[in-house]
Amino acid sequence: MNFFLETLQVLVLSIYYLLESFVLLFIPVRRKNVTGEIVLITGAGSGIGRLMAVEFAKLGSTLVLWDINQEGSKETVRLVKENGASRVHSYLCDCSNKAEVYRVADQVKREVGDVSILINNAGIVTGKKFIESPDNLLEKTMEVNSMAHFWTYKAFLPAMIASNHGHLVSIASSAGLIGVNGLADYCASKFAAIGFAESVALELLSTGKDGIKTTIVCPYFINTGMFDGCCTKWPRMLPILEPNYVARKIVDAILKNQVLLLMPRSLYLLMALKNIIPVKLGVLLGLYLGAFNFMDQFMGRTKKD
Repeated sequence: MNFFLETLQVLVLSIYYLLESFVLLFIPVRRKNVTGEIVLITGAGSGIGRLMAVEFAKLGSTLVLWDINQEGSKETVRLVKENGASRVHSYLCDCSNKAEVYRVADQVKREVGDVSILINNAGIVTGKKFIESPDNLLEKTMEVNSMAHFWTYKAFLPAMIASNHGHLVSIASSAGLIGVNGLADYCASKFAAIGFAESVALELLSTGKDGIKTTIVCPYFINTGMFDGCCTKWPRMLPILEPNYVARKIVDAILKNQVLLLMPRSLYLLMALKNIIPVKLGVLLGLYLGAFNFMDQFMGRTKKD
């Protein structure tokens, strides 16, 4: 195909896709049925992981819960059973340990079956300036927040490819889209998670595996305890998000096969501006939004859920 024809094809399809997106703003998207699907959630022992597990329990999914916190996992199991889960399996797993991820993954495949919805949710934050962060904490942040995604994909993606069916979900962060003062290692790990998820999604599309859906989630600070003490200068524009709202929005995005979810909605505008405005103007807006001071009062989670 020559340059003229390819360019014309791109222009026509661009108009079509823009119109399609506009129409879908007013027409409800049909949600898929996840009854009986095997849903694995890492970091399911507390916070958003626990709340997502409860939402999937209501939908009749088979749940596989991973966490390093055994007591937290037990509480999640109790809650999902109260909310209708008939099949729930809990495993102790340190997602920063590649060998342990592979070992527990093999156990899941033997005891439960092939995972069809993989939600990489486990995450940690040091909350220290980069130069003050011990090397072991920097390494742990990368291992949990990004490297663990490599190992879970390696463990569960082959079965999805074989059946051309599945869903890969990366719970990243708005800090994976823009740098934040005081979160250098966390931002690096979330940037990595987003880049990895996007790249694997393209690999799947290029090989015709369009039955495997992907969703990347980038929320602002969530009121789960992980970022206790963090502040927001303009809460109407950038509110600290409530966990139940976030969990429902994530599950809904998965059911609609939504590729990218940003929360709150103001992030869509802010991220678009980031890529077109001058750097100095970006710094000015960062000061206006309080981005230089988000972490000034950071305390983090002081107790286990």
